[in-house]
Amino acid sequence: MTTAAPLSPTLALTLDLIREPSVTPFDADCQTLMIRRLEAIGFRIERLRFGDVDNFWARRGTDGPVFCFAGHTDVVPTGPVEKWSVPPFEPTITDGILTGRGAADMKGSLAAMVVACERFVAAHPEHKGSIAFLITSDEEGVAVDGTVRVVETLEARNEKISWCLVGEPSSTTEVGDVIKNGRRGSLGGILTVIGRQGHVAYPHLADNPIHRAAPALAELAAEHWDNGNDFFPATSFQISNINAGTGANNVIPGELEVVFNFRFSTELTEAVLRQRTEAMLDRHGLQYRIAWKLSGHPFLTARGELVDAAVGAIRAVTGRETELSTSGGTSDGRFIAPTGAQVLELGPVNKTIHQINECVSAADLDTLTDCYEGILVRLLT
Repeated sequence: MTTAAPLSPTLALTLDLIREPSVTPFDADCQTLMIRRLEAIGFRIERLRFGDVDNFWARRGTDGPVFCFAGHTDVVPTGPVEKWSVPPFEPTITDGILTGRGAADMKGSLAAMVVACERFVAAHPEHKGSIAFLITSDEEGVAVDGTVRVVETLEARNEKISWCLVGEPSSTTEVGDVIKNGRRGSLGGILTVIGRQGHVAYPHLADNPIHRAAPALAELAAEHWDNGNDFFPATSFQISNINAGTGANNVIPGELEVVFNFRFSTELTEAVLRQRTEAMLDRHGLQYRIAWKLSGHPFLTARGELVDAAVGAIRAVTGRETELSTSGGTSDGRFIAPTGAQVLELGPVNKTIHQINECVSAADLDTLTDCYEGILVRLLT
């Protein structure tokens, strides 16, 4: 590792977390590293394991309001290790750039959260309300036994989160230039169009599902679903995979499978999207079935205490005016927002997430720590 100066507490913890090969859904020992630090400053820890997934809920204080840091210790697979400039789980700082799997998504954020809490508690041991952590190792995977199960546990005992900051990498070019104050909903489907298999030389004896489906798919792709609104872009429909055929070039297939996804705004509901899609397929006279999967409803946190605290902290630390955005994919915030919590995402630059040579500016992680601490000061003092 090339570095001229001693590592800051945030960078040191980030490196320790990256060294743990926590490929989803496995945590390795990341959560243990965090828990030790949090216990030392008065957090009560509750480990919550569901299936193969490690989660924990930590809380300092018993009163409300509850400010919660949320995040995940799991990372996506590395891809071909030989294509990395450094071993992905041997973090390296060169010319101020930290490279390693999870540097941006999101072990740097986790370290910044812990260090920000350490500094805040040292300065404000009798702070208002409570500080909490909701940490999972199942965000990058199927997201079944992670945050959603922890939230169910909290809801069952009526333990409410007032404000939640998710450490997803939200920034575009400089840390804090963008925060996510909402996310679009995600509705996926697997469409199977049913035809009749036959020989390509005798098409009148078969029913080609590809030919039948093509006009309907073109109409779906061209459909104007909504105009979006002041907070969300227009709803989008995308086909991600089409599969048919037997492997032989002289056989008309009997079925066609189409995988598609809607990213939708608050202008539409899941039910409306399903109804409009099926009505369009019906108009084309298709014989079909659809397996639908809702990954998350859209949510929005309007200007209020949490957003104002984040905007103010970013301005004080960086001098930047942040942009509020709902773009991008889904996050575990979709499981927390329905409980009534205000939710936003603030993390480092997302340019290299999930890529070979994932990296982040080392200085940005210290800036992020300052921002997190500033939010705590604004809300809990």
